[in-house]
Amino acid sequence: MIKKLKDIKNSSVYITPNFPVLQTKRYKFSFLSVVSAILGYSLFVAIVIVLILVLTPARNIVFFFENEKLSEQVERVKELESKVLFLSRELQSFASSNEKLKYAMIIASTDSLDSNSAIYDSLRQSRKKKIKAGGNILSVFRDFLQLYYSDNSEITFLAPVSGVVIKRFEPTRGHFGIDYGVRRGTNVHASLGGVVTFSGFTPDYGNTIIILHQNNYISVYRHCEILLKKEREAVRQGELIALSGDSGYKSSGPHLHFEIWYDGKAVDPLQFLINK
Repeated sequence: MIKKLKDIKNSSVYITPNFPVLQTKRYKFSFLSVVSAILGYSLFVAIVIVLILVLTPARNIVFFFENEKLSEQVERVKELESKVLFLSRELQSFASSNEKLKYAMIIASTDSLDSNSAIYDSLRQSRKKKIKAGGNILSVFRDFLQLYYSDNSEITFLAPVSGVVIKRFEPTRGHFGIDYGVRRGTNVHASLGGVVTFSGFTPDYGNTIIILHQNNYISVYRHCEILLKKEREAVRQGELIALSGDSGYKSSGPHLHFEIWYDGKAVDPLQFLINK
């Protein structure tokens, strides 16, 4: 093996030019000279290319496509980061809304009522009925309803909007109310007097209002466009509380979804409405 390497090292390269001359000449070069010449030429070409790329605008042409791909990747990363941040905020908002809605349906027994609120002042100044002491806000709401909305007649609900019922009460299919086919922006009225326990946005049902009535009745108004009443605000029967719309993921078009609950269970609203 060593002998072969020595032979290669000591070998020569002959070049015979094919020129139209009278006498042919041959040029002899050692193997090491040829290798050195090739390496030197390659190094020279590499240095020239590097200088061109560094000192001239040619580098913009060479790296144009690579820079374009890098820019696209950077933009994509920024877009993904923006989407992740948006989704994170939406999840936090949805979780907060759902938690708030849950406590609106079953009002927490540990809540206390703001002593400066209008409801508290109205109850405290009343001489007609005496409210039991305690921190249960549900009890306060009930006493408030009994004070201002109770009478000896049977409870009757009014239709919240003037429209046609396009979908009926089907609890076995998860539809716990009725749908009114109305235009966007239609006036929505309180079906019965009471106190607003929830007024806000939920992911599935959009802008929603929940009203607590006397005798453990609750009415729910979903997919509204605009909410006109705030939480803990008292409303009268027939009072304007919202404008209908198409908000929420479960909405298939402009309409009002209306529910009535009694003692924690959904009931058919058509059995309670006097103006169906």
